[in-house]
Amino acid sequence: MSSAPDLESLSAYDYELPPELIAQHPLEERDASRMLVIHRATGDIEHRFIRELPSFLKTADLLVVNNSRVVRAKLHGVRTSTGGKWEGLFLGVTPEGAWQVIGQTRGRLAAGESVTIPAPAISGAAVAGDLPPLELELIARGDGGVWLSRPRQAGSAWELLDRYGSVPLPPYIHREVEAADDRARYQTIFSGPEGSVAAPTAGLHFTPRLRAGCEEHGASFAEVTLHVGMGTFRPVSSERIAEHQMHIETCELSAPVAEAIRSSRAAGGRVLAVGTTSARTLESAARQAGAGQAWQGETNLFLRPPCEFQQVDRLLTNFHVPKSTLLMLVCALAGYDLTMRAYQEAVARKYRFLSYGDCMLIV
Repeated sequence: MSSAPDLESLSAYDYELPPELIAQHPLEERDASRMLVIHRATGDIEHRFIRELPSFLKTADLLVVNNSRVVRAKLHGVRTSTGGKWEGLFLGVTPEGAWQVIGQTRGRLAAGESVTIPAPAISGAAVAGDLPPLELELIARGDGGVWLSRPRQAGSAWELLDRYGSVPLPPYIHREVEAADDRARYQTIFSGPEGSVAAPTAGLHFTPRLRAGCEEHGASFAEVTLHVGMGTFRPVSSERIAEHQMHIETCELSAPVAEAIRSSRAAGGRVLAVGTTSARTLESAARQAGAGQAWQGETNLFLRPPCEFQQVDRLLTNFHVPKSTLLMLVCALAGYDLTMRAYQEAVARKYRFLSYGDCMLIV
């Protein structure tokens, strides 16, 4: 008889993910993805399609989506002084207006240097050849290789990134950005406020048709905002997961959304978090302000077994990499044994994994 897994051990969350199951392209239609359904009450597993999601909803259910828009955070240029290639990723803007950027190049960069970034051929602002290059001055180097930098060109960060950046596809997608697909498909239909460097991927499955189908079954939608940072891809740093320091992300649950949650609960509805980022926002707000209350701020909430969810009843999520905090969050809600059994079945049935992959519904 095998012993029970140690759920505080990182190795408990390992599984074999064949590389060929990592989706490299989106499906032709957003709502054509497969959907593995976990029934927590019975332990049953079903194999359905995301288009069937409305059949799992009832009147007064509330679907909570993350409306953060992915910025064109990937930057390609050269060191102005040497002409050597430089590749960078925009992470955010400080309160003082400095850009936070990480980059790769040969040799060692020094404060005062600059990089020259031409507009990519797929720039949406104008024909790339009509735009002068962007000069980015490196001011100071901080922790973790993050540079504070300053663009030598007028315009907000979002305007300049729209002209000079490209889609920041995840590191496990091993191909170049394709203008026809990625600029539209690595963005949800709910996207509004800019600030993410990775998509809230469960929302990528939704189309206006699917949303309408959910609403026809009596459910409604509410939007929260969590700006996804590169920390979402950072591996767990310790074999004892309690020692892992979660990355910090900013999020907001507004007063109208808090009211929608209270109304849904009062009418007997369930709160379905669309994606782990929505779940973290809901649970962070519940812990900071109380269930059904508005809140905004920074969160580094680490949801892992054992954990009682205070505001999330159901979850729609993509499949996550082994040993990840996202997989731990799913295990916390669905139960460790059932989750790992579902992942084994998804691998056996060749589901498509990660950002452009299929999804799982926990009911």
